[in-house]
Amino acid sequence: MGSGGLELPPGGEGREGSPADVPPGTVSLARPMDMGAIGPDLEWDTDAWREVRTRAQRAGRAYIWLNLVEQRLRTVVAAVLRPVYEPVHGDDWVVAAAGPAGQEWVQRAVAVREVSRRKGYLLDPADDNVLSFLTLPQLRELMVQHWPCFAPYVDERRDVELALDELEVTRNVVSRNRALSTAVLAQAERASARLLEILGAEGDVPSAHRLPVDAVEELVGDRYADVVAVHPDRVRLLRQFPAEDIFGGARRLDAIGIGLNLLVQNFSGRRLVRLAEAGCRVRLLFLNPASSAIKRRERELGIKKGELSRAVEMNILHMRRVRSRLRDPGAFEIQVFDETPRFTAYLVDGDGSDGIAVVQSYLRRTRGMEVPVLVLRNGSRVVTSDLTEESGLFPTYREEFEITWADSRPVS
Repeated sequence: MGSGGLELPPGGEGREGSPADVPPGTVSLARPMDMGAIGPDLEWDTDAWREVRTRAQRAGRAYIWLNLVEQRLRTVVAAVLRPVYEPVHGDDWVVAAAGPAGQEWVQRAVAVREVSRRKGYLLDPADDNVLSFLTLPQLRELMVQHWPCFAPYVDERRDVELALDELEVTRNVVSRNRALSTAVLAQAERASARLLEILGAEGDVPSAHRLPVDAVEELVGDRYADVVAVHPDRVRLLRQFPAEDIFGGARRLDAIGIGLNLLVQNFSGRRLVRLAEAGCRVRLLFLNPASSAIKRRERELGIKKGELSRAVEMNILHMRRVRSRLRDPGAFEIQVFDETPRFTAYLVDGDGSDGIAVVQSYLRRTRGMEVPVLVLRNGSRVVTSDLTEESGLFPTYREEFEITWADSRPVS
């Protein structure tokens, strides 16, 4: 090296690391060490991958809810404040609405918009406005500042602010890619659903009153036809979707299966009577307890001879007692079929776009209580690149019910 520099010792001479081998005034270079022995471990094991995927799934769900809320709030703010400020301030109406209190953040949004314009980040002309560059807290600030303008449309200011406070925690976590706990995610989903309802965007799906539409279902549900939920067994189904929510308020109920335990054992006879008296048309289709098919099913499950047939008989007798208490027994029909049972299905309001179906297949050695459950929503549409078409499993099971019903026999 030049004058004043440090001279490096020649390599390959003397014992490695020995002070006697290093001339005075020089710096010793350590030889490369085996990075496999020590050094950072860059591999992720199975548990690590499972953890990061779980984090990504939770963050993705939370982001969809936050995105929906932000878009809805932006629309509401524009609908209420634009007519007030635009006639005087034109395209600068957002800046005028922010006023002196919001001068700093609104100018920052204006600057970000200009940079996005120059760099070509604005792919949608609908986003070429200052309002699209405001964050959720800034939209909230506009709403709070001009609450008298929003009061005629939103009942409770406190409800809106509480919901937005709960979402702020989730927004900070998601924006920084930190771990989102199940408790915070559940809080965010509840707050988002409540806020969307307050802002008049609770959804236009007719069956939403029976089975609330999930934000993820709305956006990606068409990937799975009309299947909106899958449960490992009937116990977990009833935990999240109780029988009262399934059958309560129905105007039409068609059910097919061996013993229809989901209805008979989880929905009281009194409720069925009230449902039928309120105008609900009920058609129940049981497997004939005297058929050879029920004997084969008993052998499949490994239960005593006659045990399943007696259980089905008890369920039929219970439904007959319910029917006998009605003023119009003709609206409550009970029939039996003799074919090999392939599935059990409960079609609620299946003749309309607000229908819900709960479906289970029969497995050879698994009781109905333990079989996976599909929940279907009627009227689903699959969106493709050039068209929107009706598609799903609901019509298939409805058709199967009607075919079997036509070949079945009434119970007197």
